[in-house]
Amino acid sequence: MKGTAILFQERNITFIEDVEHSFFENIKEQCDCNNCLCKLNNKTVDFGTVSPVFWHEDEIDWAYGY
Repeated sequence: MKGTAILFQERNITFIEDVEHSFFENIKEQCDCNNCLCKLNNKTVDFGTVSPVFWHEDEIDWAYGY
């Protein structure tokens, strides 16, 4: 199942679209760590400190105003 992972960081909100739920679960396990490391598009990405995280199935309708 694919969807959008929504990450809340110190000063940013990051939306990562079209990812598997397992990607979200991996980030969720790393909440409050200093370095949240995940593999995205065959590259290791350090999202820094992430807390909390949310999951949204399917795509977000950006035209609606999320």
